[in-house]
Amino acid sequence: MQKKVAVAGVADADRRILPWAVGPKGERLILEDLPAPGERWNAFRKAQVVAAVEGNLLTQSDALARYNLTIEEFSGWLRCAQHFGVKGLRATHAVHYRKRITRATQWTQPLGEA
Repeated sequence: MQKKVAVAGVADADRRILPWAVGPKGERLILEDLPAPGERWNAFRKAQVVAAVEGNLLTQSDALARYNLTIEEFSGWLRCAQHFGVKGLRATHAVHYRKRITRATQWTQPLGEA
């Protein structure tokens, strides 16, 4: 019996190659793994959506429409995920992480810009 091997994707029963991205825990993430629209948000679900957009599994505009997000909200998730990982997406510490990002970006801006 031969093993089925998929390269650059996941082969399903029809032998189609499904697109995938690397999820927040390093796992293979496909569209079916993403949270359903309307589910309660937690840090891991936010990280899944961010990973899907960064891995080109889902476009940013598709994610905004699918989950009814504003560009500002998603951009905040993206910044926090890039700076602090999944922990940065927790709602309980959102203000703390936002302050740290603001302080860090103030020192990296060129003089004369505010």
